[in-house]
Amino acid sequence: MTLAMAAYKSVYAVEDVERKLQALPAEGLEALRSTYTRMIEAGGQRLAIKPASLPDRDALQAELPNFGEPLEHILRAVALAADSRDPVEVMPMLLLGEPGIGKTHFARRIADMLGTNWALAPMNALTAGWILSGSSSQWKGARPGKVFETLVQGEFANPVVVIDEIDKAACGAQYDPLGALYSLLEHDTARHFTDEFAEVPIDCSAVVWVATANDPSGIPDPILDRLAVFEVDAPDEAGRRAIAARLYGEMRQGHDWGHRFPDELSEAALQALAEASPREMRRMLATAFGSARLDGRDELRQQDFTRNLGRRANRIGFIQ
Repeated sequence: MTLAMAAYKSVYAVEDVERKLQALPAEGLEALRSTYTRMIEAGGQRLAIKPASLPDRDALQAELPNFGEPLEHILRAVALAADSRDPVEVMPMLLLGEPGIGKTHFARRIADMLGTNWALAPMNALTAGWILSGSSSQWKGARPGKVFETLVQGEFANPVVVIDEIDKAACGAQYDPLGALYSLLEHDTARHFTDEFAEVPIDCSAVVWVATANDPSGIPDPILDRLAVFEVDAPDEAGRRAIAARLYGEMRQGHDWGHRFPDELSEAALQALAEASPREMRRMLATAFGSARLDGRDELRQQDFTRNLGRRANRIGFIQ
């Protein structure tokens, strides 16, 4: 484990919230009133946390074998900040690659490494138009956006926010779901981001942004210009075997029933599991563990994986 250093950072000014609350009409806008009340009770300070030293570089590269360049991007930022009083400043990044190769897992792992939390903003959702910036409190069913919720309702000033499938956002719609990113991805303007629901400036300058996409052609150039772009290939066979072995160990150690199973997979079972994409490995393992216990066995066999493989393969050859 890497020791963490923490300091408090002001995310919003409580006095701004108090003025907004006092200006509300006596009746109506109860959701907004409740939001302001919670903000005042919680206060505007949040933890800005970072590693006190560089994490084990070799271990991370072994765990994330196909993410060498984006991992180096993060580690360079950590190296600059680790032994100083400065926060970690990571240029927003875009991970380009086929589905199922571990892009979202990479973002979660970066949050773990930094000691902070993470949030997912799926841009392929029907509500993507409002998911980042929220919707006006005058609208029925209005609510704050994901950025506001993550900073205001969370513990940290520097969460990892994953803009998942950014290329799926319907930018041709009446409301541009990516519009908020023009300010959020710039350090100076991110310090005064205003959610459309709460209408209180919040400081988003410490957020670590990780966008994922399959195809960059649908992403506006001004957004791409704000991102460090990394093409992520599917892991090779050695990488898939390493990922499969790690997932087996994590699932075995994370459950009480795991002690029944051996420390390592058999060679045949490992090879069968490694033929799938990283996304599918966890599902396959859960099914295989259950199948083994249903048969009264305390080890996983090759057939536990091959009989649970789907029949549809994607274009990079992985089973979906």
